[in-house]
Amino acid sequence: MLTDAAEAARRLADGGLVAIPTETVYGLAADATDPVAVARVYDVKGRPTDHPLIVHVADIETARRCCVLDSRAEALSMLWPGPLTMILPRTELVPAAVTGGLESVAVRIPDHPLTLEMLRHLGGPVAAPSANRFGRVSPTTADHVVADIGTLLDPVRDAVLDGGPCLVGIESTIVDLTVQPAQILRPGAVSGQLLDRLLLPVSGSPTAAASGPSRASGMLASHYAPARPVQLVEREERDTIGNDHTAVIDRSDDPVEAARHLYDDLRRADSQPASGATTITVVLPADDGGIGTAVRDRLRKAAAPRDHHRTSRDG
Repeated sequence: MLTDAAEAARRLADGGLVAIPTETVYGLAADATDPVAVARVYDVKGRPTDHPLIVHVADIETARRCCVLDSRAEALSMLWPGPLTMILPRTELVPAAVTGGLESVAVRIPDHPLTLEMLRHLGGPVAAPSANRFGRVSPTTADHVVADIGTLLDPVRDAVLDGGPCLVGIESTIVDLTVQPAQILRPGAVSGQLLDRLLLPVSGSPTAAASGPSRASGMLASHYAPARPVQLVEREERDTIGNDHTAVIDRSDDPVEAARHLYDDLRRADSQPASGATTITVVLPADDGGIGTAVRDRLRKAAAPRDHHRTSRDG
């Protein structure tokens, strides 16, 4: 593992992959302008190449090199650095390999000092989906990354940049600004209410729910899934949970803590060989329109029926 941002940037510039810490989850980064390195990201993750990747940049100036920011994007850019991803028309700097062939690109500025330092050393954008096998539980520590994909990384040219545990713990909010009204494609720590407060003065329209084809990370019905089946229980029903043959996760009273520990909790529950548990039962936080809603979204997808072919491929 590395803690040297300059060395991580050097490896990226040389065509390597670097797992990077953010405030949300760890990402698997490649130089976004290098199609060969980007192809390795898809290969290591086992991710379909028509699934767009999120581009991470150090500042708004680099964002403008990657995409076209309209008045709505300029208004929302006050939330950067932070857990917000905007989908915007891409520029020629971003190859189609990053966007799944789409003419739009997902962009954000992550709120993590070590990764921001690395990006400043690199001087350009990186493409970075979550640093795990496709469809599986996202990593929120460097150890999670090593456990998931460590054997698939090249120890000479690749690296894991260790920035400690992720503080938010779930993926960024994704808002699509290529449509009017803007659509929230994935809920996260940035709430729809906050987006509406910033967008209404410049667009006159509040955000809408996602519609149309899958075009961003996390839009598939099944995602974020541990190996064991997941079942969900509302808070008012948690007293009915039996402890036989199920590992119980209940942080429902505090949605911020539920988000921060969600993926670590799922991993721990998935690796309890002595417990006899065959399933994982999670108590859902309240549907609060904010981070509680985002946690519920991740858990619904973790509990959804799984595509046999995809699950077997992803391991």
